[in-house]
Amino acid sequence: MADSSPQKGNSTDDGDQKQLQGLIVSLFLVLNREAARKSRLRKKAYVQQLESSRVKLNQLEQELQRARQQGFYLGGYSNDQSHAAASSGAAAFDMEYGRWLEEQQRQMTELRTSLQAHVSDDELRVLVDAAMSHYDEIFRLKTAAAKSDVFHLVSGMWKTPAERCFMWMGGFRPSELLKILIPQLEPLTEQQLMGICNLQQSSQQAEDALSQGMEALQQSLADTLATGSLGAASNVANYMGQMAMAMGKLGTLENFVRQADNLRHQTLQQMHRILTTRQAARAFLAIGDYFGRLRALSSLWAARPRE
Repeated sequence: MADSSPQKGNSTDDGDQKQLQGLIVSLFLVLNREAARKSRLRKKAYVQQLESSRVKLNQLEQELQRARQQGFYLGGYSNDQSHAAASSGAAAFDMEYGRWLEEQQRQMTELRTSLQAHVSDDELRVLVDAAMSHYDEIFRLKTAAAKSDVFHLVSGMWKTPAERCFMWMGGFRPSELLKILIPQLEPLTEQQLMGICNLQQSSQQAEDALSQGMEALQQSLADTLATGSLGAASNVANYMGQMAMAMGKLGTLENFVRQADNLRHQTLQQMHRILTTRQAARAFLAIGDYFGRLRALSSLWAARPRE
């Protein structure tokens, strides 16, 4: 009897140890399952993040592709219309620009007839003011179009091919236009000639400054896009960061185009103030004829015989 109690105690201790070991094993199993569950959740979240990044990248690529697809010119040039459909804003601008050209043609016909008929200065002034207001309208339309799709304006897809050859930042160079006009406006008084020459010089300086700014933007944009490896899946965050930075820089393009249009607009307004009514009528007629000939040249080039 005396020896039975220690054996019973040892048996109890062994049972407690086994129970404790069982609890420890169970606890480890629970912890392992919890760790595995959290790992699965992290993996799922990571996969979702990658998928979200992939969707965002696709959206960016589609947006860039849309910007490259530049739209069409409603005047009827098949080579231009081979491009993909323009954005709704670009298409709306193309339609408005087509109507603007039609109205300009009507105004040019009226100006030409009035000059040939030697109407009074008062009658002619009404037509000249209408021509200036018509240019005010195209710059208003271009401002709205730049906000919608600045690439469409800069690419010149709304112009004919011959016009695009002479384009500068979405339009004509004011200084070059003044060079073309001076012979058409003679005789000019000494004061008028000085005013036109000063206007041409200031326009040239502003053009140079804008061109330098555009070159700096292009270089900065190229440096941003060329940094690092943009194609690796492991660099999605870097890719998104670089593209966001590039998009921010690209946003300044609209500002450059707007400043270039302001320069064009102000040059026409200043020219209008320097000239007499009849000289201004001849100037607007010469501008319309010049761009009309460029459009006609594009049509003739497209219709030329091909071997």
